[in-house]
Amino acid sequence: MRTIDWVDGAIEIIDQTALPGELRILRLHTVPELIAAIQSLAVRGAPALGVAGAFGVALAARVHADDPAALTVAVKKVETARPTAVNLARGVRRAAARIGYGPEAVLAEAYAVRDEEIVASQAMAARGADLLVGLCGDRPRLLTHCNTGGLAAVELGTALGVLYELHRRGALAGVVASETRPLLQGARLTSWELSRWGIEHRVAVDSAGPFLMARGEVDGVVLGADRICANGDVINKIGTYSHALGARRAGLPFVVVAPESTVDVSTPHGAAVEIEDRGSAEVTPWAEAVNPAFDVTPRDLVTAIVTDRRVIRLDRGERP
Repeated sequence: MRTIDWVDGAIEIIDQTALPGELRILRLHTVPELIAAIQSLAVRGAPALGVAGAFGVALAARVHADDPAALTVAVKKVETARPTAVNLARGVRRAAARIGYGPEAVLAEAYAVRDEEIVASQAMAARGADLLVGLCGDRPRLLTHCNTGGLAAVELGTALGVLYELHRRGALAGVVASETRPLLQGARLTSWELSRWGIEHRVAVDSAGPFLMARGEVDGVVLGADRICANGDVINKIGTYSHALGARRAGLPFVVVAPESTVDVSTPHGAAVEIEDRGSAEVTPWAEAVNPAFDVTPRDLVTAIVTDRRVIRLDRGERP
């Protein structure tokens, strides 16, 4: 099952806001429908957003084939639907570069973005599993954060794909999935995917992660990223920084798994990234809230970054 795909002239996505209660497929026929799906988190996750961006341009190229001005506006709206993850803009720009060759060329490029993410997931799973066994020993107990499975990609996923590969090899003792505030993507989505794969796991509140590390209940942390800066700073879902601090204090490996498309060498460091704030309503209806969707984990807290092409050992001074 694919999180996102192009089917009979429309974009089809799994509506992640309906999970785990209902597995619902949405068909998106217009750019405004796609933007609404992105902003409501019906589709989310860095690789999936890259594919959504590319397919969004393909959709716009068909709808506005005879109106270049409207097409330019539609493409820009897709590109800026969410500001923090680099994959969305990158997918849009790749597909948009083919607009001059016609709608079918744009769609072909969007398919290429999709297929590359599928291959990347498979490569990250194998490379990440090898690294974690080397760092943590045989059959580690691992903590993960947010959702990084097939729902965040197209198939398999990033960090969760590594957990699946370890499970497939019989080399995973268990998983702690932090619930991930404010939308509980770990408790709702990661737990759902782990259950479908038959992987033993427990859900923990976000603030429990560092304490569980200190108490010796996990052997390492593995999670994804929405952007990796040129210096190695990692932008990921809020709570990642806390887990990194906990791992450093407990002396545990902290491993980030993300495709090369998430590495953004044009952004020098985390302070240069616009961090999306999703407003008070997602947290509480009765008080004003500060609600950053992401945080910045400094490179010195990261053991390694695993991509589909390489392992970057930040603990040894390597850089993206």
